[in-house]
Amino acid sequence: MDARFLAHNSHLIDSRRFAETDPQLRHLASRPLRHRSSLLDRLPTSVPGIYSLGGGRQTGKSTLLKQWMNERLRDGVRPEAIAYFSGELIDDHHSLLLHMEDQLNAAPDTGMNFLIVDEITYIRDWDKAVKYAADAGWLARTALMITSSDLAYVQEARMRFPGRRGSAEVVDFHLHPLSFREFLALEGGVSDLEGSLDEPARIPAQTVEAVFDAFSRYLLHGGYLTAINDLTEYGTVRRGALATHSDWIRGDVLKRGRRETYLREILSAIVTRYGSQVTWNALARDLSIDHPGTVAEYVALLERMDAVCVLSALREDKLTGAPKKAKKLMFNDPFILHAVRGWLTPGDDPFASQIRPASEDPHWASRIVEACVASHLRRFYPTFYIKAQAEVDVAYVRGERFWPVEVKWSNQLRPKALKQIARYANGEIWSKDRRPGEIGGVKVMPLPIQLLRLGPDSGHLS
Repeated sequence: MDARFLAHNSHLIDSRRFAETDPQLRHLASRPLRHRSSLLDRLPTSVPGIYSLGGGRQTGKSTLLKQWMNERLRDGVRPEAIAYFSGELIDDHHSLLLHMEDQLNAAPDTGMNFLIVDEITYIRDWDKAVKYAADAGWLARTALMITSSDLAYVQEARMRFPGRRGSAEVVDFHLHPLSFREFLALEGGVSDLEGSLDEPARIPAQTVEAVFDAFSRYLLHGGYLTAINDLTEYGTVRRGALATHSDWIRGDVLKRGRRETYLREILSAIVTRYGSQVTWNALARDLSIDHPGTVAEYVALLERMDAVCVLSALREDKLTGAPKKAKKLMFNDPFILHAVRGWLTPGDDPFASQIRPASEDPHWASRIVEACVASHLRRFYPTFYIKAQAEVDVAYVRGERFWPVEVKWSNQLRPKALKQIARYANGEIWSKDRRPGEIGGVKVMPLPIQLLRLGPDSGHLS
């Protein structure tokens, strides 16, 4: 193996000390809260194929893959059968093919091989190397995992290798920031709710209050483990964590030949109009960017990077988005919003001057909470908003129908403001109310409890 890759393959030197010597695993062990994603239980263990892992920057893809490697070593896979390559150190498909060939030639003659190419989109024409390796039979006993922070490349991978991806039922994976449910589990709070999420009215008041307190913290740091640990360890989200993430966004956009000045304008426009209905034409009129198509391209790139969430208006008759209607723009996680605001309006202590004040301001808190609901629902269902006589904040499609949700993060609900949601028999209001109830004939549910019910093993909302 090329010596440049050895820092990420210390298991080849001493597999028993891999968790101690690997940079990602060593860093994870040093933090107070350590997350093990449920995605680890779905990654391949015995079925060869070409797999993909997508997700935004700093969500922990590299750490997840190192945990996957460590678990394979614990299962008895020989160290020589596992290799991790960073795409940033490989120029083109010729180099990638040579590294793959060398590794597979050095691997054991029997058993499964596990080959990881992290951030494969750095490699020019990478797909040619993967296609050649598959056609040449090199991957007959190999689980090849490719990763990218650009979701478009992961999606395209499904079409580039027809008939070559293997026989596994699931070959494409998406790592999101921690959901609220995962964050609560990290803090040890989910065990108090076992068996009671299907009947929210029966959850003890003390437990409900603890869930609301945890959700208030979630709004400060979102689902990014670095920020979660910062708040746990230091009582703040450090400026460096925010700057690192905003630098990644800027760097990835600039690498694709885009302008930083345009990026700044568009991010500023998203923050200013956070969660409001916008059109590309209206945005272009307010910016120095002449063409609406350019605005749409930048937003599409940010969406591919898993940074921005674009909600289309729902076509109720078709259960699809209405492409010509206004859209709602927001970030995929509160941490991304905080990082972007920290870059747009820098200060010595963004946590004290921006993050905490936003969570305490009724207007800003409502917008952040609505974005949380939308981004959580999108992990499981096609998600839109309703633009009719009045707006409904979110509508998700499950089965053969849509389910409207009005997000009301205020201390008082007024029936007059709920006329549109009341038009739908299955509409719900997700609110600050601690107990399920009803107003104007519409079901009212505790918002953080509803987010917990979206967990992968908690069943469907009803």
